[in-house]
Amino acid sequence: MRVLVQRVASARVEVAGHVVGAIGLGLLAFVGVAVDERAADVEWCADKVVGLRIFRDADDHMNRSVADVGGAILSVSQFTLYGDVGRGRRPAFTRAAPPDVAERWWQHFNARMLEAGVAVATGRFRADMAVHLVNDGPVTIWIDSASRRTGP
Repeated sequence: MRVLVQRVASARVEVAGHVVGAIGLGLLAFVGVAVDERAADVEWCADKVVGLRIFRDADDHMNRSVADVGGAILSVSQFTLYGDVGRGRRPAFTRAAPPDVAERWWQHFNARMLEAGVAVATGRFRADMAVHLVNDGPVTIWIDSASRRTGP
């Protein structure tokens, strides 16, 4: 699983001009699911997102999590995070999970974050979405479950 996380002052997702998910202060998480996804990887990524200490504390250091600041998470499924541009100019998406598998793991990812006590809003799976955000910082973090297995 790959998750691109952005710290936001606010974010929302629209489908056909209608808001389907919105948050104030929190994290916008773009989520890509791999063909060989495992529950342990999905849960590790969800726990990382919830536990990221990237919000400012009283000393202006990034030392607080989304839960610590009473924030929420907007989760948006994005298979293009597995776009491979190693050859040619058109991305190949052979590492991205098929839609039925990806949706199941994305829902599991969202449920895991909810279980941790953080409010979770979502985009709409397989929809053409317009994502609006006010980036805070900016702070952008890349999480890839492959690094869990290989280390730094």
